[in-house]
Amino acid sequence: MAACPFRRSIASQLSRVLNLPPENLIKSISAVPVSKKRPVADFQLFVGSVIENKSSDRSKPDLQLQTQRLAEKLKCDTVVSEISTGPGTVNFTINRELLAKTVLQQVFKDGSEYGIKSELFSTLPRRKIVIEFSSPNIAKKFHVGHLRSTIIGNFVANLKEALGHHVTRINYLGDWGMQFGLLGAGFQQFGNEEELKSNPLQHLFEVYVQVNKAAAEDENIKKLAQDFFRKLEAHDEQTLLMWQHFRDFSIEEYVRIYKRLGVHFDEYSGESFYQEKSQEVLKMLDTKGLLQKTIKGTRVVDLSEERDLSLCSTVMRSDGTSLYITRDLAAAIDRMMKYNCDTMIYVTDKSQNSHFEQLFQILKLMGYQWAERCQHVSFGLVQGMKTRKGEVVFLEDVLNEARSRMLQNMASAKTTKELETPLETAEKIGLAALIIQDFKGLLSSDYQFSWDRVLQSRGDTGVFLQYTHARLHSLEQMCRNGQPTDINTACLQDPQAISVLQHLLRYDEVLYKSSEDLQPKHIVSYLLTLSHLAAVAHKTLPVKGSAPELAQARLRLFQAARSVLANGMKLLGITPVTQM
Repeated sequence: MAACPFRRSIASQLSRVLNLPPENLIKSISAVPVSKKRPVADFQLFVGSVIENKSSDRSKPDLQLQTQRLAEKLKCDTVVSEISTGPGTVNFTINRELLAKTVLQQVFKDGSEYGIKSELFSTLPRRKIVIEFSSPNIAKKFHVGHLRSTIIGNFVANLKEALGHHVTRINYLGDWGMQFGLLGAGFQQFGNEEELKSNPLQHLFEVYVQVNKAAAEDENIKKLAQDFFRKLEAHDEQTLLMWQHFRDFSIEEYVRIYKRLGVHFDEYSGESFYQEKSQEVLKMLDTKGLLQKTIKGTRVVDLSEERDLSLCSTVMRSDGTSLYITRDLAAAIDRMMKYNCDTMIYVTDKSQNSHFEQLFQILKLMGYQWAERCQHVSFGLVQGMKTRKGEVVFLEDVLNEARSRMLQNMASAKTTKELETPLETAEKIGLAALIIQDFKGLLSSDYQFSWDRVLQSRGDTGVFLQYTHARLHSLEQMCRNGQPTDINTACLQDPQAISVLQHLLRYDEVLYKSSEDLQPKHIVSYLLTLSHLAAVAHKTLPVKGSAPELAQARLRLFQAARSVLANGMKLLGITPVTQM
């Protein structure tokens, strides 16, 4: 990326003065965030980090003095036009014309890989990664928590793929367990084949609610449910046929919803795949002496340090049937054998933190050292998400609500253009609004949902990102005759143009940050700032009506901003719109 030749050049000069290899310095040189108040340098070196690397004998009062001395030993050259110091930092300003020329060249040369070809990623080994996400429970509501798991998992998969890793996306359906006993017993009493075909998720959910209510009042229903599940585990033909029926209809419906979200999976797996293999896991646990029987007849694995059962995980019911964690153990072992992956990532809400801690711990006790490479990406809860009809039951209700509200907003806005596909455009903007609202904070945080805030066209929203992209695209279309390649970079010396260029310079660092902690908020914050900077530049640096040389240079700048904006949006799982 554009930053690399600059970082490399600064690192080369620093390495001669500090007697350290340039490679050790690259990541210590960071791009300076753009300031609205005053012009800033382009890069800075935190002197404390390199002095610590070089020598442990360092006293803090001397840091500023050492910073000053280091700056005095460095010289400006054809790349660096100014060197200054800040609190504990040496600041580098790049030659302004070289900055514009290099950044723009790199954006268009690297295209969708801009920022990823950076030296920050040059030593990154390419890995095989399995990501399990979304994972709804068949017959239970596909709720807003599944929306979070779906879009977060999709983001993690997109980012890992963009960085060159081989990613396998798995949807591990909740398609087994005691809830199927309830559902089977319930369907025999309250089910309707026609309703199942026309709206499977809705009908199965209604049956599930009815049978739960009935079971609370009638012990006999609970017994019927247990019988049904036992028959299922014993592979009774009629019972299996009904279960397969529920599963097939549900997956068809899920695929349709995922298509609306722009999400795909390489494999639809499920707990049912591991019903038999979970019995093998229990035998392995027993053979290794890890399985213990409780007074109630259940089987547990002792996870306490003192081995006194003060912390244990139940892996088998008293009637011999498997549990969720047993099937998860079988699934993890099977995936590692099948994919031989370097990392296994699970994306679920934070209420499952304890489950995954226990899962990884049991795998380690079984002797699977690769459990160290398993990771749980957890997220918080969404509060207050309602549609006009009331509480959200299904994810599709949310998508429909976002689309219809966006259509309404577009119809009442004065700036809305005549669109060929208004419904499709509203869907993309509505989804962008939901994703940005979700990704703005730490994933582990709970947040309060508000439709009014989410769908605002101004401020830090997905609607604003889409509006900026569409506006910049319209500017390109308007100037279709001029697709400049060779421009005069002396025309891009205004403070507003420099701010956009400096911000484009930082994109690789933002991607690097997100790749390290798997938090999309860094990219969201970056894209929102880029959109605000582009909006200011669009107002103050007109293309239309300017002298040809100036217009061409400015158009190139706006094309670069739109290109990087689109790249970042796609990583987040947003399809950029070209009109709105």
